[in-house]
Amino acid sequence: MNETNFAFNMNHESDIPKYQQLVDSIQHAIAKNLLSKGDLLPSVNSICKEHKLSRDTVFKAYSILKEQRMIDSVPNKGYYVAGETRKVLLVLDTFKAYKEVLYHSFINNLPENIITDVQFHHYNIDNFKTIINNSIGKYYKYVVMNFDHKEVAAATVNIADEKLLLIDWNIHSKPKNNYVYQDFGNAFYEALKEADNLLRKYEEIDFIYPSFTNHPVESVLFFEKFCKDFDFQYKIIKNHKNFEVKKNKAYISVSDRMLGVFLEQCREKDLEPGKDVGILSYNETPMKKFIYKGISVVSTDFEALGTKAAEFITKDEPMQHYVSTKLILRESL
Repeated sequence: MNETNFAFNMNHESDIPKYQQLVDSIQHAIAKNLLSKGDLLPSVNSICKEHKLSRDTVFKAYSILKEQRMIDSVPNKGYYVAGETRKVLLVLDTFKAYKEVLYHSFINNLPENIITDVQFHHYNIDNFKTIINNSIGKYYKYVVMNFDHKEVAAATVNIADEKLLLIDWNIHSKPKNNYVYQDFGNAFYEALKEADNLLRKYEEIDFIYPSFTNHPVESVLFFEKFCKDFDFQYKIIKNHKNFEVKKNKAYISVSDRMLGVFLEQCREKDLEPGKDVGILSYNETPMKKFIYKGISVVSTDFEALGTKAAEFITKDEPMQHYVSTKLILRESL
């Protein structure tokens, strides 16, 4: 084992618990290659003496790091770096069914020495900035799901370009940024063109775009373009409280909550999806193939999105990748 001069940076005025500061210091040092496999860490007694900490505090920090397999110990020799463990941060908007597919694809394609912390910004810019600011320098790489707010780009400016991957929505990105994204505009338009013959079974297409959704408005614009280009009667429904299913109409929903409302009303009114009314849902989830003989969807491949994000973590190469959007037809349309 190698001796090291590694020293902890402790802030006794910080709101961050002291044991967590110890954990963060070692994780940061490993991520920055300041500590390598086999390096000896300062003894419990020396940390207690130098930083005026209790033994319980230091033991708690070292125990957490042992559980994470970042460090190990040998009797009479002390604690040492066990391997080249790396921590990455995955920042998602919300945890929905299709995000779960992305998450598991990401995790399952990472090697065992990668530890992932997951946080959610919920489209709240203050929450987003807090997550990013508190993470600076603590992670090997960052995978961040973008959203439409003018302060998003500024919040990530302190993350080195080679360590940051923007995912899902190509908004607020710079030419030099790494990204894996889907197209909410033209790709959606092309998917609707594929469904043209089925949509013509209905007198009108209504796009359910409720006021609470954070789905990119770009899709609405390309929906309108499609309807005008191909001479469809259409409507944009934003007031979800007054939504009412009507026979001989097809509906497009970007909200699974509104998909549930649609199906409930179909049951109450004895309307059969795919015959009396049509529904096309945005974003594939594992259950949509089983609901009401199958719900037709337009969706990107979230498994592929997660796999490409994992590839960014494991390879030190730039990444700018587009994940295609596909139409999956089932009996609901």
